[in-house]
Amino acid sequence: MSVEHLDWDKLRVFSVVAELRSLTSAAKRLGESTPTVSRKIDDLERKLNCELLVRTHRGVELTEAGRLVEAHVLAITDKANSIWNDVCALDIEGTGRIRMAASDGIASHWLTRSIPDFLETNRGIELELNITDDEVNLLSGDADMTISFDEPRHRDLLSIRLGVLHYMFFASPDYLERHGEPSSLFDLQGHTCLLHSAYENQIDEWTSRAYDLKKALTYSVTTNSGTVLREVCAEGGGIALMPSYVADIDSRLVPLALQEIAPIRFWLVYTQRLQRLSRGRIVIDWVRKQFSQDNYPWFMETFVHPSKRGVDEKASQKKQKTG
Repeated sequence: MSVEHLDWDKLRVFSVVAELRSLTSAAKRLGESTPTVSRKIDDLERKLNCELLVRTHRGVELTEAGRLVEAHVLAITDKANSIWNDVCALDIEGTGRIRMAASDGIASHWLTRSIPDFLETNRGIELELNITDDEVNLLSGDADMTISFDEPRHRDLLSIRLGVLHYMFFASPDYLERHGEPSSLFDLQGHTCLLHSAYENQIDEWTSRAYDLKKALTYSVTTNSGTVLREVCAEGGGIALMPSYVADIDSRLVPLALQEIAPIRFWLVYTQRLQRLSRGRIVIDWVRKQFSQDNYPWFMETFVHPSKRGVDEKASQKKQKTG
């Protein structure tokens, strides 16, 4: 049997099991379920036509064949690390491509504002931005980094908590003039409402207030595009549920004087490989700055209504002038 028929993923799983002498501990480190790890070991044993592990009540013990495979896998890993270290040394400072994957909204609306300045400052870096609502697997090479609403647990992934998204309602002045402004969440039942389909899928995991609203309201337009949602809302098509930062990027929209619906935490997730690259560190630092809570209170833990921010900024400017 040639080496081409060996599955490196199963060999990697076996090496972790061999190191920890436990299927359960290996599964926890790998971020997989214990049955999945056990199945991969069984598949590898069938492929090699020999028994590699002996399962006991204390964990697992390696057979003679298992010890031989472990030695070979460690040797391969050492060689791969040597290749990695040699290639990393050739990383040209601040150049190369970075592939980022993120859901519609944060990347397509918020980050895009600062991309031109970033590229002007970092002319050697190429950004590939993929907007997707699908789950992104960084370890399989789907992207170099992603913005995620779930904190990663895998040991090979690194993360930085960027902040919190606060969802609230917006409408256009024209819509409010024609239909009036709702004074409470209960009043929304008599209005035309708009919704992003990604929010519809998330609402069940949001607060009980959001879940109750989902059942009570009728949405005239549901779309998977944040741009469509904003444009329909800005043209007077109805009241839309969007993150509070929309007040900072679209002056055509009026943030309603209603309580927020849901606070959603989000993280920047990337691989250890990306952190070792100079271009990776540059992009990571840039993304972090775009969610600085000192400059952008939209992403603070505590909800700041857009109208309140305007009052605070004017008070701060007045204090600076009189000071």
